[in-house]
Amino acid sequence: MSDPYDVITMGRIGVDLYPLQTGVPLDEVTSFGKFLGGSASNVAVAAARLGRRVAVVTRTGEDPFGAYLHRALREFGVDDRWVRAVPGLPTPVTFCEVFPPDDFPLYFYRLPKAPDLEMGENELDLDAIAAARIFWMTGTGLCAEPSRSATLAALGARTAGTTVFDLDWRPMFWGDPAEARPHYTAALAHATVAVGNTDEVEIATGCREPAAAARALLDAGVELAVVKQGPEGVLAMNRAGDVAEVPPLPVTVLNGLGAGDAFGGAVCHGLLSGWELERVMRYANAAGAIVASRLECSSAMPFPGEVASVLDAGGVL
Repeated sequence: MSDPYDVITMGRIGVDLYPLQTGVPLDEVTSFGKFLGGSASNVAVAAARLGRRVAVVTRTGEDPFGAYLHRALREFGVDDRWVRAVPGLPTPVTFCEVFPPDDFPLYFYRLPKAPDLEMGENELDLDAIAAARIFWMTGTGLCAEPSRSATLAALGARTAGTTVFDLDWRPMFWGDPAEARPHYTAALAHATVAVGNTDEVEIATGCREPAAAARALLDAGVELAVVKQGPEGVLAMNRAGDVAEVPPLPVTVLNGLGAGDAFGGAVCHGLLSGWELERVMRYANAAGAIVASRLECSSAMPFPGEVASVLDAGGVL
């Protein structure tokens, strides 16, 4: 077997069609940009941009958009060997509206079913997933079968390294919020790190207050809980008792949708680098702020020099 990957992510992929005009409702937009999207795929790109050896496990449609996503992954330095086409299902497309600084409605086109929810356990390279230094999975992968069983099988294969559960709550993918919690609980039992915003930690634990939610995530089995609070910054708490509360960096937001994925890729980079908790969070905050200042998601992911410059400057200037 080849050397283990630094990061393997598993979850959504699709094409983001984002307006090239800001402050304009979707029905009036006249031009769009096409970008690789999907949270697990964006996190993979973010980690690759920071110099990590990365692969993603997902599915596309057997169509030109699927071909585009393969090419984009390779151009970003992400291994696409576990990205396959599902006959009969179209590659998902996502539109958004851009109303800075904090209103970015999303419109997912994932019907009749998203190919990334058709991954089966028997299709997974469990040896590679088990060997990865970090395995990153998402809550969306738990919303339907066979993806749910495949995701739990991947988690069950992990006996070492860092396993990150990106809570990734998307209400449109679930019939009822209460339906999600048992599946989130099952995944948390296998994870060593949980990352989510206040809405997501509430779905996972029933707690919305950041410190209480972080403690509940630790009680659920993880070793590190990261609660993103938007303009209030980020709270991280680990089982050893370390707590890091990091304020946001000043930034003029253009599109906040990719910031969380940049944050995630940077968390992977910091954990792999062995940094102490506050440094990881400050670095991840800076990466997220950079992407929030740009329109696109995947192609906006920062390189190490850009993150260093923002940290030195104390904001995205």
